Amino acid sequence: MKLLVSALEPSSNLHLKEVLKHTKDIELIGIFDKSIEVGTPLYDISEMAIMGVVDAIKKLRWFFKVADEMVELAVQADKVLLMDSSGFNLPLAKKLKEKYPDKEIIYYILPQIWASRPKRAKKLEKYCDKLLGILPFEVDYYAQGKAQYIGHPLLDEIDVHRVESETKNCIAFMPGSRKSEISRLMPIFLELRRKLGNDIRPLLIIPPSFSRNKIAKLYRGNREFEIVRNTHEALRRSEFAFICSGTATLEAALIGVPFTLAYIAKKVDFFIGTKLLGITQVGLANIILTNYNNTTLHKEILQEEVTVDNLLKEYYNTNRKIFAQKAKELREYLDHGSSENVARIIMQP
Repeated sequence: MKLLVSALEPSSNLHLKEVLKHTKDIELIGIFDKSIEVGTPLYDISEMAIMGVVDAIKKLRWFFKVADEMVELAVQADKVLLMDSSGFNLPLAKKLKEKYPDKEIIYYILPQIWASRPKRAKKLEKYCDKLLGILPFEVDYYAQGKAQYIGHPLLDEIDVHRVESETKNCIAFMPGSRKSEISRLMPIFLELRRKLGNDIRPLLIIPPSFSRNKIAKLYRGNREFEIVRNTHEALRRSEFAFICSGTATLEAALIGVPFTLAYIAKKVDFFIGTKLLGITQVGLANIILTNYNNTTLHKEILQEEVTVDNLLKEYYNTNRKIFAQKAKELREYLDHGSSENVARIIMQP
């Protein structure tokens, strides 16, 4: 089977690799991580990275060109798999369906219509044949039978067992993976690390693909931390974590590490998100629990509130027992992984 894939995000490609473990005789074409060995990408994901609305506008014309190239490439494909990145993948789905009305389009990692712009559900239903949700509540935003919950990929990918007695004094710092995220948070994390003193073991979690030169440029003061490349292993060893928004917050929750979210966005992006799109929560674990039982798991410290004093208060005042109970509820709600289910759907004749 030849599968056209559009997976622009690093997290999507981690999920894609898990899915491929359960497939046979499959060849990928399209956009995906070049490390995936069952195909040669038209573009590697490093070429697709953007950060915020302004960056997206600058590259808009180029993205139109890439979408047209994907549509032409699709003539070779038996099926289409779109993953996350709705800003690119939803218009692409429309173009694909218009040119190839009989070609099956599968959307895995659905857009967050529950956070903003719920009208996109109609477009997804129109242009995609199968909608695969990774959050139990999100399928309720679609017409009956149009979307299905297939499990959450992190429950396949997290393979660590955290033992409380082995986490003493280890604290994880996760300032993100994008330059703008790191430049805003790293100075605060560095001062925070110094305030916590030498009794702690500070773990600075850095993406495995980053070179020494890139680390030296982006992470000021990194020598005052122990650099760790394996996120799950670092979180397993940690008694607490300070985490930029993103998939890492849900990873920490599922592993059971108490944490606080610290996020500083560009002012224009924060204004658009909160005032125009109506986003009220940033942490994925909080969003999931709010929809499940109207509770939250962790504190969200945003924008000007991200200070050393506020982060210290969270470290000392977070109730570890309540966090553990809420994290357990979250895991039970998600229930099972998704990779095998997605592979089965892709391989169906």
